[in-house]
Amino acid sequence: MELQVIQNKIYEIRGQWVMLDFDLAVLYDTETKRLKEAVRRNNARFPSDFMFELSPDEWKILRTQFATSSWGGLRYLPFAFTEQGVAMLASVLKSETAIQVNIQIVRAFIALRQYALGYAELNQKLDSFMIETNLQFNDIYQALTEMTSLKDKPKNRIGYLANKNDDE
Repeated sequence: MELQVIQNKIYEIRGQWVMLDFDLAVLYDTETKRLKEAVRRNNARFPSDFMFELSPDEWKILRTQFATSSWGGLRYLPFAFTEQGVAMLASVLKSETAIQVNIQIVRAFIALRQYALGYAELNQKLDSFMIETNLQFNDIYQALTEMTSLKDKPKNRIGYLANKNDDE
């Protein structure tokens, strides 16, 4: 399975990267209903930092991204699994497919994290460049301000001034 396909199924909800139960069910080649049953039977393995149920508002916002119809569809709000929750699913589902898919999903989360770290590093470098550039422009602005203030001052003539007594 391609990494990009999995990464496209990772969403940011509540400040966390998560995958939704129905996407995971497709990847694991099982029904969403069966996946949820397995999770409920092993509820102790899924604390709130591993998995949470979407609120109606979160689901409404997310559903607009899927462009799904308002009739039919889900009867229950989806579960959102963090990276740790997805890893725990492999131990709950116990199929060979689940194990192989899980490896790919963990790799997708790792690639996403590396991308985010690279972005943060680039953002930090850009901030530092902006500060440095602003300081340089400030120096130039000060120099130009001083030069324009000198223009208004009377200038002393440069050169040889003849003494009136020298002409006589």
